[in-house]
Amino acid sequence: MFIHLGSDKIIRASELIAIFDLSIEKSSKISKQFIQQANKDKRIEVIGEEECKSLVVTLNKVYYSPISSTTLKKRAHQLLTY
Repeated sequence: MFIHLGSDKIIRASELIAIFDLSIEKSSKISKQFIQQANKDKRIEVIGEEECKSLVVTLNKVYYSPISSTTLKKRAHQLLTY
C-alpha cells in the first residue's frame, strides 16, 4: 500500500512512522532538535513548491508536505484498516 504525500511523491505505508502538523516544529524543543539532525544528515525533502503544512517521518527521510496532517492521517488510516 502507498500514501500520496503531495506533488509526485508517494511512499510505502510500511515506511511511515509519524505524521505531524507543521506547528510541532516550533512548539517543541525535541522536535526542533530532531529536524536539525535530520537536516544535518541530509534526510529532509520538501515536496512541491506550495506552502508546507505537515511533517511526515519515515524510516529514512523526513518530508515537508503541502497536504494537511489531517488529510494525510485519514489516508494512512484508510490503508491500515483494510
